[in-house]
Amino acid sequence: MTEDVTGRVRLERDGALAWVTLSHPGRLNAITVGMWRELQDVFTQLAADGAVRCVVVRGEGGNFAAGADIREFPAQRADMAGVQRYHREILAPALQAVAQCPHPVIAQIDGVCVGGGLEIASQCDLRIAGASARFGVPINRLGFPMAPDEMRGLLALAGRAATLAILLEGRVFGAEEALGLGLLTRIVPDDQVADAVRRSAGRIAQGAPLAARINKRLSARLTQGGALTEDEYQDYFSYAESRDHKEGVRAFLAGVDPSFSGD
Repeated sequence: MTEDVTGRVRLERDGALAWVTLSHPGRLNAITVGMWRELQDVFTQLAADGAVRCVVVRGEGGNFAAGADIREFPAQRADMAGVQRYHREILAPALQAVAQCPHPVIAQIDGVCVGGGLEIASQCDLRIAGASARFGVPINRLGFPMAPDEMRGLLALAGRAATLAILLEGRVFGAEEALGLGLLTRIVPDDQVADAVRRSAGRIAQGAPLAARINKRLSARLTQGGALTEDEYQDYFSYAESRDHKEGVRAFLAGVDPSFSGD
């Protein structure tokens, strides 16, 4: 099975900010097997980097991503074993790596954001889209349902009723409808998406990274339901004696900007 080497996932750093770019020229950034693997590798690398304060995921050339690259399906998903391998061993680990990134993750959404592209965006913490962006999961026309580990993110954002409407109708719809369904954090004019994302990332980076990481862990845990264990309470309150907490209070009382270190 050959993998398309024209599609890549690029990682760039700008101080405490990391930029992850989906790039597949001429294919609306359709995501190949190689790109899914690169996405997993990039986010695994970022998760281990304590200097990162925010990650932005974006697409190249005016589109986020047009889903998985269907040209690979005959080779990669030819039978039951291939389908399971593709969804459980390739797509699911990549999406899990995005979801489990301890740092805040923003999806910068321009143009097309469908199928696997929407699955990636759904695993991000914030989603900022241009007014003309398009969304949907039209896989009913390909004859298959959404895999369990791919549906989790969509269900968490839109709920069961909206998720079923998206999947059963297979429509491609606009940003306003996506916002109404809970898929987006905000919509901005098309020519302001990059600036809006950079401002959002800057606000996140100025905050306490320790608090951001705890907020991510706690929100994920609380959505699972059930009572917290004593260890989980202690994990939450672990910030109490941190340098960031002391610095935040000190700076507020002194009327100056805090300088957070993540400790």
